[in-house]
Amino acid sequence: MNDTATHPLSPQDCLVAVMIAVSASDEHVGTAELVKIEGAVNNLPVFGDYDEDRINIVAQTVFDLFSDEDGLDALFGLIRSSLPERLYETAYALACDVAAADGTLADSELRLLEEIRYELDLDRLHAAGIERGARARHVRL
Repeated sequence: MNDTATHPLSPQDCLVAVMIAVSASDEHVGTAELVKIEGAVNNLPVFGDYDEDRINIVAQTVFDLFSDEDGLDALFGLIRSSLPERLYETAYALACDVAAADGTLADSELRLLEEIRYELDLDRLHAAGIERGARARHVRL
């Protein structure tokens, strides 16, 4: 477990924070996005030992940071310091799934996804593959 004095967020908290940030980026946290976040936490192996009660704490942390002018930079600083690099693509994949969950991508969501790619230094080709997978999983008839 992380030392909360030096790493206030666990790696799982960071993944949740990225999903919440994408959901909140358009100033509307939709039901489909909340269901997607809950489904990820309930079903993905990376969250196997995660305390779901932490979701509300992480959400409040993200909302508090978003109310600050430099909050997004602070959020990325927390994520980079607490999330192992091997989970950067996982974070981006989860962010893409949440962004695509409601069937629309707001400009603010697209900008945040771009910022996540940049801040996590994701290879553009890998990011494109992740984006294409999210699009394929969320296509509507």
